[in-house]
Amino acid sequence: MRLDPRHALFRLRSRLSRRPLPVWYSPSYRLPLTGIEAVTGMEPRRADFVAWWLTRIDAVPERALRVPRPISWEDLDRVHSLELLESLGRPETLARVFGVDPSDVPVDEVMHTIRLACGGTLAAARDALTRHAPTLNLLGGFHHAGPASAGGNCPVNDVAVAIAALRAEGFAGQVVVLDLDAHPPDGLAACLAADERAWIGSLSGSDWGPLPRTDETRLPDGTGDADYLAALDATLRRMPRPALAFVIAGGDVLADDRFGRLGLTLRGTRARDLRVAQALRGVASVWLPGGGYQREAWKVLAGTGMALATGSDAPIPEGWSPLTARFRGISREIDPDALAHPGLLTAADLEEALGLGAGDSRSLLLHYYTASGLEHSLYRYGVLGFLERIGYGPFHARIDRADPGGDRVRVFGDAQGSEHLLIELILQRRRVAGSEVLYVHWLAMRNPLARFSDARPRLPGQEVPGLGLAREMGELLALMARRLGLAGVAYKPAHFHTAFAARHNFAFADPARQGRFEALVRDLGSMPLLEATLAIDEGRVRMNGAPYAWEADDMVFWLGTSPPERTDEVRAAREQTRFEVVPRDRAA
Repeated sequence: MRLDPRHALFRLRSRLSRRPLPVWYSPSYRLPLTGIEAVTGMEPRRADFVAWWLTRIDAVPERALRVPRPISWEDLDRVHSLELLESLGRPETLARVFGVDPSDVPVDEVMHTIRLACGGTLAAARDALTRHAPTLNLLGGFHHAGPASAGGNCPVNDVAVAIAALRAEGFAGQVVVLDLDAHPPDGLAACLAADERAWIGSLSGSDWGPLPRTDETRLPDGTGDADYLAALDATLRRMPRPALAFVIAGGDVLADDRFGRLGLTLRGTRARDLRVAQALRGVASVWLPGGGYQREAWKVLAGTGMALATGSDAPIPEGWSPLTARFRGISREIDPDALAHPGLLTAADLEEALGLGAGDSRSLLLHYYTASGLEHSLYRYGVLGFLERIGYGPFHARIDRADPGGDRVRVFGDAQGSEHLLIELILQRRRVAGSEVLYVHWLAMRNPLARFSDARPRLPGQEVPGLGLAREMGELLALMARRLGLAGVAYKPAHFHTAFAARHNFAFADPARQGRFEALVRDLGSMPLLEATLAIDEGRVRMNGAPYAWEADDMVFWLGTSPPERTDEVRAAREQTRFEVVPRDRAA
């Protein structure tokens, strides 16, 4: 990855003139809710992505990452009612807060994440008061939780809890909360209604009625950078000089956010943060991420860190993938001998060769990976750790032959006294478009403890809900192909939704087919994914006026040198194709 020269310039300036920005972060900031990404559009890996990026460019050195401690129940009790706190021990409550099914909620692990975030906000506030400088917590800004209510992904209110804890410790100074999330701070206003030395300034894209003790600016739908920044300047002029400030630098202000209604660009959010940082220069401040429900929302929070750490306005490179970079780094650290067959003929090998034993424990995946090696890889890349958090373990892998189709690997985990199949893969080396690739005949990622619901309906081909690890699995397959010296990863999507999920890395090998797929994504883009994939499966889609049947052709993720791009053919097919959905009564 080539960095913008401005990154180095601002980093040097930071080293010469500033102390490192303290950043509170834990890998457990990822909520262990397997359906939340699909249901809400929230990026559950946001904190991870930002920590990896800020340390990668040396905007924040590793030593500046602080590990949060869970907030105490005593501190939560300073703000929230006993009834609310007790209700958070029930999966139904947390499921309502996060918009998922109760079967998808491991209560203790979810509350561990939330308490860590609250502890991070309090610790960041204490540190900021000591240094009279900014701090950053990579999870928090739960502004919708009130004293006796929770909702909108906010079980408790970390900002209000931190303020209450500081007040109990003797802090009496002026507190300012700048809520720059796309939604009003309803819960925060209720929590701070009795605190006469707390001022809330808010810019939002929704009108939820008057809020107590809140300087609220309601912006029109689609408000862009210039008008937003003008409104921000007006709010900053009205802001009292604080002894301590909290800034909820929401990522849901971006255009195309699933739940926000504003229209900012990434450049506009960076300008927002730089402007606020300048206004709070010399003030103790705690910066928090708030909401964000689209693919690039993590870049808003990463930009917040860059603005605070280095004063940088340099963009994050287009197309840079935090997960790819992270996994490639881990791959370089793994000893190949930990993955592959040791090369010695053992009694188990001899039994398998003579047909005297099942041989599963000694079989090799693609003539390279042992079952133990695969388990080790899943551990190193964090997959097994996540599976433990959602209720499974211990784990073991089995390798055998699938007839027909190639080598099969299955990963099992124990839960509730039974063994469950969690991951199943059937892989083969195959030539596609003239190159040898890793071909995926079958991939299933299964969460048998979870249930389908209205919030998370069954998609065609699913037996049980998924694990929320599709992106991790895609990266692991790419690394496997690289290690085996293959040109890419390929598969044949059986349904529209499986191709749609892979579209950022994979493309159809046939350029005309890719063009038709892009036209399909374009023309069905206003429909929820489930409705679109069902309409195709039910024969209710017309292509240029004729009935359309899903074309399950090869899609490829090329890793390096790939067949020459035929963009003209893709464009021609896309522009010549129009899709429409007809009502069910016309489908016949």
